[in-house]
Amino acid sequence: MAVSQEQIDIIVSVAKAYGATRVILSGSSVSSPQKAKDIDIACDGVQGWKLYEFASQLEEKLHTTLDIVSLTPPTRFFRRIQTQGKILL
Repeated sequence: MAVSQEQIDIIVSVAKAYGATRVILSGSSVSSPQKAKDIDIACDGVQGWKLYEFASQLEEKLHTTLDIVSLTPPTRFFRRIQTQGKILL
């Protein structure tokens, strides 16, 4: 499942509404989009339970499953996401 520009626009719009300061598309959504079964994103600026509310809103608007992680605190895994992912915001 390749992520369309319309889906990217929805992700960015909802992310801004939740106060996200950075959003990165990652995982199979970037490395092998035709084989992806969900959308993987990482973000900064959405704290605590709001991150799960944000993810729920995205799943509802995108009509697909979503994996979401916070980029805080920084780890080696998150640094890899930043270098290999596609920055959306």
